[in-house]
Amino acid sequence: MENKKLTWQQLMLVASLIFGMFFGAGNLIFPVQLGQLSGGNWLLATLGFLVTGTLVPFLAMLAVSVTRSRSVYDVARPVGHWFGLAFLVAIHLTIGPFFGTPRTAATAFSMGVAPFIAPKYQGLGMLVFSGLFFGLAYYLTVKQSGLMKWVGKYLNPLFMVLLLLVLLMALFMPMGNTHQVVSTTYQAHAGFQGILDGYNTMDGIALLALAVSVVYAVKALGFRDVQVSKVLAKAGLLSILAEALLYTALVLLGVTSLGQFKAAANGGDAFAQIVAHYAGNFGTALTGVVVTLAVFTTAMGLFVSFAQDMHLAFPKVSYLWFLRVIAFGSFVTANAGLTNIVAWSVPVLMLLYPLSLVLILLSLTAKFFNYSKVVYRSVVGFVTLPALLDALASSPFMAGHFAQQVVSQYHQLVPFSALGFGWIVPALVGAAVGLGLYTLAQVSQKQGVAVNVDESY
Repeated sequence: MENKKLTWQQLMLVASLIFGMFFGAGNLIFPVQLGQLSGGNWLLATLGFLVTGTLVPFLAMLAVSVTRSRSVYDVARPVGHWFGLAFLVAIHLTIGPFFGTPRTAATAFSMGVAPFIAPKYQGLGMLVFSGLFFGLAYYLTVKQSGLMKWVGKYLNPLFMVLLLLVLLMALFMPMGNTHQVVSTTYQAHAGFQGILDGYNTMDGIALLALAVSVVYAVKALGFRDVQVSKVLAKAGLLSILAEALLYTALVLLGVTSLGQFKAAANGGDAFAQIVAHYAGNFGTALTGVVVTLAVFTTAMGLFVSFAQDMHLAFPKVSYLWFLRVIAFGSFVTANAGLTNIVAWSVPVLMLLYPLSLVLILLSLTAKFFNYSKVVYRSVVGFVTLPALLDALASSPFMAGHFAQQVVSQYHQLVPFSALGFGWIVPALVGAAVGLGLYTLAQVSQKQGVAVNVDESY
């Protein structure tokens, strides 16, 4: 059987699907907020943001395609079966019903619906809106074959047209220049802070999960298994490059807006102010449409990915049942409020991102050490504790003298930990230990000496 040739139209369709899946509310509002806070240091902050906002998601896509993983479980399985299941569940609960999908509806409501509802009816309005939002997302994702049609072909291009209109108005009628006041957080380490800000998009961990949905879509176009990884790499690169350009434009939008406004409390308020400045009352309605389209496409992708991966991990439970779990769970969590959702997500992301990053890098280099379990386990083992401490240090709810003392000692002893990157040096040490043990086992086997330090994946 001959390999099918990838047409330009199919490449654009798959790239649009990938883009539509992970470009949601966070991707829209966080760059604008970064621009307002970084001010004159916007370039360094943007470069840092692009590392975790574009490069890491692209590497995650490659990791899934290279290893031909069917789910997040396959990416983490070399560490162990138990770890693979735990990591899969943790990732999907984070980007699913705990934080990711509830944030989509909560953000759309706060930016597009709440301004038109009296304060005393906000709770009821959110209840009704989130019910309709997740109910429609559930209806459109019941059949997996409908994903390409709705996300890739219709909703995502419409969202892009509306967003580009806003950016064009800002380009031809700028509110200010890029020489603006820099907030305290971005004065000393703008690049590092930009990297941490990129965590908030959740794209690095989301792409590990969402890639499986794209695999199904590519196969539905008639491509063989051996072709899927190449199609994903090409479409993923195109999508990530487009996102990088859009991120930069949104950051500049935030920076120049300081010529008219003070830095807003969050990116959602900032974006709404900017659109209202250019389009008046109509701008508020336009903002609601843009944001709702953006977050709805993301919610659909997360629904499908959650149900597919969880069904693969727990085959006795149906795909449809898991769709119902994420729909209902997201509805319940969304009504807890956007502020609470964002606040609780930060420490969780500080824990999961280091683990995700090392698993991505291990997947991309695994052929050089034959997927050795000892390498995987050594790296993950060394990274886990500092990741937990980074999560504790970033928690807004950290209390107690003992916890504060532990974090203080951690920041003094471990390089880069005060910046939120205490896991980097332990990861390098873990890699050195793991590769050393793997090399020892290989040498011993060649010499005919049995050394039980490794079991390849």
